[in-house]
Amino acid sequence: MDETPLALTRRARRVDRLLAARYPDARCELDFRTPLELLVATVLSAQTTDVRVNATTPELFDRWPDAAALAGADLADLEEVLHPVGFYRAKARSVAGIGAALVERFGGEVPRRLEDLVTLPGVGRKTANVVLGNAFGVPGITVDTHVQRLSQRLGWTTSTDPVVIEAELGALLERREWTMASHRLIFHGRRTCFARRPACGACPVAALCPSAGSGETDPVRAAAMLKG
Repeated sequence: MDETPLALTRRARRVDRLLAARYPDARCELDFRTPLELLVATVLSAQTTDVRVNATTPELFDRWPDAAALAGADLADLEEVLHPVGFYRAKARSVAGIGAALVERFGGEVPRRLEDLVTLPGVGRKTANVVLGNAFGVPGITVDTHVQRLSQRLGWTTSTDPVVIEAELGALLERREWTMASHRLIFHGRRTCFARRPACGACPVAALCPSAGSGETDPVRAAAMLKG
């Protein structure tokens, strides 16, 4: 789609408004009560589903409710509890390491700055932005697999580098919308714009999408594909 930077910005913001209307309940789908719980849950969510993480974290936080408890946890016990989320050995090390780092460097509290969050074990920019946006109200763009796929399909970026995508989407969307725009894209990716075959015929932004028609275009069949 050949368009000026201004036209691209206007189209991106129009898409975001349409997705807001389609998904008024868009939100973080990880269960959490505190910034620490969200931080740990987001680390655990790598390469598994939010549903599986939500089924696992209640026992985790009942047994180890704060950073000091996680830092002192027996690794074998952590691995046993985290076994259902996959890659449980590496994740157990990250969780214990997060607890230790928070105790040693941040007084047991989750820091509110991205540059501090990304120094924690297993925490990258994606996880940091999830925590900042949803626990502290600091706008951030979360570039997960859905956001990357949709931003490419929508013609907002041609990059595969999450850091570049984050910057390019940040330039297109209003800063105050960054967190919610991420949720909307993730909801859309999980419910309509699927990786293998998007439901183009039931997509609210098809008229604004240069990739429209790459999936199921029949409205009835596309509607039957929708999830959620």
